[in-house]
Order: sequence, then structure tokens, then C-alpha cells
Amino acid sequence: MSNGPAGHVARSTIRPNSETSRRTPLRTFLHTDDGVTIDSVYDPGAVVYDSSRPSAGDLAFVVAHGFTGDVDRPHVRRVAEAFTRHGAVVTFSFRGHGASGGRSTVGDREVLDLAAAVRWARELGHARVVTVGFSMGGSVALRHAALYGENRRDGGETEECGAHTDAVVSVSAPARWYYRGTPPMRRLHWLVTRPEGRLVSRYGFRTRIHHRQWNPVPMSPVESVPLIAPAPLLIVHGDRDGYFPLDHPRTLAEAAGDHGELWLEPGMGHAEHAATDELLDRIGAWAGA
Repeated sequence: MSNGPAGHVARSTIRPNSETSRRTPLRTFLHTDDGVTIDSVYDPGAVVYDSSRPSAGDLAFVVAHGFTGDVDRPHVRRVAEAFTRHGAVVTFSFRGHGASGGRSTVGDREVLDLAAAVRWARELGHARVVTVGFSMGGSVALRHAALYGENRRDGGETEECGAHTDAVVSVSAPARWYYRGTPPMRRLHWLVTRPEGRLVSRYGFRTRIHHRQWNPVPMSPVESVPLIAPAPLLIVHGDRDGYFPLDHPRTLAEAAGDHGELWLEPGMGHAEHAATDELLDRIGAWAGA
């Protein structure tokens, strides 16, 4: 499994570009650079109709859910609804999740899924695209921004392909791979690495996990962060996160330096389920500033 973007451009089965299309909810399957179909939903923002904020219609959020989530899960829909108060929203199911094709690589090839969703947001006419990732999706958002941004590694793709992000929000993300320091992460590693765990994941969580190990190991989130600049970066983490303790967000913030911002949220647990409406509203306002 590779950790970098491929060379050709992902396509969607719907390619609307008109102002009318941007005001219409849409659902389609996108096609990633490696040929995986990704179940995707577009929700036009309520602010499109706000004459006092004419630039708000240019903003789109692309939401990257956590492991075992999908586009139809109530917690993902709640996040999307919250962000529509600030702009349009693209949500999608990562490979191996829900109705999307393929199998999950737990953060590696998923950068291609996010790239396809970002391209679709730009095809719909949005000039400013902000990626917001939760947990696994947060690590994917960090790697995506590094691989597709101005400071991308050699071999990364050019911005003309439309997959770059203008700002990044990473919520409840790990700083490093293979972390097993908490009971929830030990359970997750059992799901991913054991055949019986992958069966539980497939039939219990609608998540199909690839049996192959990473080869090569993808660039870690903390290695990705310095390559994101000059795109603004917001790191959000709860002080009661049961998966990743506070050294993870602090390590990411240290790697970000002056171009990153860290919000440590009192009383917050992990990812979408723990993100309050008030927090989502603040993230939306940050992205639209």
C-alpha cells in the first residue's frame, strides 16, 4: 500500500458547476486516483442565501470521519448540519466504510479519498475549501494537506489538479502511528490486525479492513504537520480523550510552530461524538474568518 498521491485526476459521476447546482443537495459516487468508489454527499450551506455575507458561498467544508464512521451515521450528519451554518459541506465514506468500495487501510490510502472529495467541492464552484478530520480522519487531513500542498514532497501533485486545501482542522487525531497506550487503542489494533477482529469490524461496524500491513509505512501525522504551511492549521483535542492523551495534540502543535493553533477543550472526549454544537460552531467560524 502506497502513501502518496497517484498521477491522474479523480472523477465524479456528477460534475455540476453552475450556481444552481451549488444550491442543490447531491449524492454521488466519486472515483479516486486508484479506482475506488467513494459514497459522497453535498449539502449546500444556508449562508449561500445570506446577502450580508456574499463570500460565504465560496466556502466549503470537506468532513473526514473517524474509523468505523460513514456518511450516513447520525454523528457525521450532525457535524455536517452544524457546518452548513457557515458554508457548504461535502461528507463521504472512506474506502471500506458504508457503501464505499475497497477496504480500509486505516489512514494510508485514505488520502486519495479525501483528495477526490476536495476536488468535487472545487468542481462545484467553491473557491475556498477547508478540510475537517476527526480521529483517523484527522490524521488523513494532516497527511493530505502535506502531500497536496505548496510544500508537498517530491512527487506530490500540483495545485492545478484542485485537490489542495486552503485550511485544515484536525480533531482528536494521533500524532504517531502504532499507539497502543490506552484500552480503546488496544481494542482497535485487535480489530485491525487479527482475522477475527476484521470479521467483527466487517459485520459489526460495516467496516471492511485490508489484511495487508503498510508497505511502506506512510508519513506520520507529526511528520506531515511542518509541510502544511502556509495553509492555516487548527488542532482540536479534548482533555478527556480516552484514545489519545494530551501529548499527541501538544506534539502536533509543537511541530506546527507559528502556523498552527491548538484548542484544548475542557471536558471533551473523543472525536465527533464528543464535539458539541458550540465547538462545531466555533470551528466553522474559525474556518470562515
